[in-house]
Amino acid sequence: MADTYVLTGVTGGMGSGKSDAARFLCRRFSVTCFDADAVVHELLLPGKECWQVIAGLDRAFIRPDLTIDKRLLRQALFAEASLRQQINEKIHPVVRHELLEKIRHEVRVNGRKFFLIEVPLLYEANWQDIFAQIIVVYATWEECVARVMMRDQVSSAEAESAMATQWPLMKKALLAGHVVDNSGSWAETSLQLLHLGGILWGKK
Repeated sequence: MADTYVLTGVTGGMGSGKSDAARFLCRRFSVTCFDADAVVHELLLPGKECWQVIAGLDRAFIRPDLTIDKRLLRQALFAEASLRQQINEKIHPVVRHELLEKIRHEVRVNGRKFFLIEVPLLYEANWQDIFAQIIVVYATWEECVARVMMRDQVSSAEAESAMATQWPLMKKALLAGHVVDNSGSWAETSLQLLHLGGILWGKK
């Protein structure tokens, strides 16, 4: 990784609040932000690299208008571990390359130095090597299940099944350089984030 910029990764688990934490940090500190999922969505557009991966594996996921049926794909990924592994192994390197290209563009064109990158599957994809530090947003299993149920309007069994496709959140937390506990109130979480952001990037 080039010495001209510093990457901080933020990750967590389904329902842990990692996206809310990332948005909070991005609003309050002078750091350039990217979301790996947003890059995936770009690359899933018809004809793009990730779209080609999905189409090459099974055309059943491609609608007549050539867009991907993301609901059908999501259901299949949660249900079939072998398909999930196959797709992840093909897609993760493509997304990583595109993300790093976007970062280097910001460095070259806009002189950016500090970046915060939200990567839901940071550890599962083995991307630790590109980050100077990693933040894990943690919440209890019970709290995450309740949030996923409310967000996705699914049963507890469906929420737990989806969450089980990722690494245990505690395992991620024990590997991280920084952990934000989002099990309690948002006010408590915000205080932790303000403190951590000040340490990493100073006052705005």
